[in-house]
Amino acid sequence: MSLAAPNLKTDRRIRIMHVDDSAVVRALTRRWIEEDPRFELVRSCIDGEQAIAQAATAKPDVIILDVEMPKMDGLAALPGLRKAAPQARVIMASTLTSRGASTTVRALGLGAADYIAKPDSKILGSADTYRRELVEKMLALGGRAVNPVTPASRKSNYQLRTPTVRTGLAGRPSVMVVASSTGGPAALQAFLGPIARRISAPILIVQHMPRSFTKIFAEKLGEHVGRPCREPIDHDPIMPGSMFLAPGDFHMRIAKSARGHEIRLDQGAQVHFCRPAADPLFESAASIYGGRVLGVVLTGMGSDGAAGSGRVVEAGGRVIVQDEASSVVWGMPGSVAQAGYAEAIKPLPELGSMALSIMNGEG
Repeated sequence: MSLAAPNLKTDRRIRIMHVDDSAVVRALTRRWIEEDPRFELVRSCIDGEQAIAQAATAKPDVIILDVEMPKMDGLAALPGLRKAAPQARVIMASTLTSRGASTTVRALGLGAADYIAKPDSKILGSADTYRRELVEKMLALGGRAVNPVTPASRKSNYQLRTPTVRTGLAGRPSVMVVASSTGGPAALQAFLGPIARRISAPILIVQHMPRSFTKIFAEKLGEHVGRPCREPIDHDPIMPGSMFLAPGDFHMRIAKSARGHEIRLDQGAQVHFCRPAADPLFESAASIYGGRVLGVVLTGMGSDGAAGSGRVVEAGGRVIVQDEASSVVWGMPGSVAQAGYAEAIKPLPELGSMALSIMNGEG
């Protein structure tokens, strides 16, 4: 996944701590950071224990944390690092193995902001992709530290929509579609946790993740919110109580079938450098359900979900988004707001309460 990172409007460099037991990876990362004037490498550590001991003094804005290390691995180190450097955003560096994916998903649920797939054993062949994605994530996650969000600096070039509110059964959406990316795993848990069991309509989710991560994350999300969640298979029927998470490397769309409505999966071209992407899901929801759609866009880099939200609004549906202050990155929700498609911009608890009211025909 390759996404445009924000430009920085300051001379203050983003402070990076790198934690990895591989001398090769540490050397490469050091070189890349030192060659880029936007970053400053404040510490390079060989394991989690060393990183925790140095984090408070180093004051990093971003911590790149290897998942698998001897002595103290990334998952074990994460709570200590978040306590020692609470201001830092943590990127979990993981292999795409089942074990690495499971550990990374757990870390994302515990507050890590994002992940990155580490180069494989043929490091020279995959280093360019790793470098590009790492720079984009460091910029996006460290940008707020050097350009703090204040009341005076908040984005204000948007207007909230004033939809025609329909209450009761006539105004109750038939489906809720949700999009998230960077910071999404924790945001999805916080958003859906209090409300998922109280919504009977289907909930369909796109979270930008690779194939090896999504099955594990779907299971963990379902356990956390108390409503079964899984990756769908092609032609899965969409029923009351369904909660599906788009599988990595597949777009998830809604289609009509002889039985009603069903999931369709495809490996069409990436959208916004992503597959799965939110736009195909939102657009198909608007096409199938018309105005009986609630779209929700949570934290994430880029602008995926904006075009799809436009289709939802054009069809008579409703769209609400996470606010900037509570988002890890206000790219996706911000792009929806700036396009004029959002009727509300709220922190997660209030966003969840509003979604519940709308889905139950009460608001």
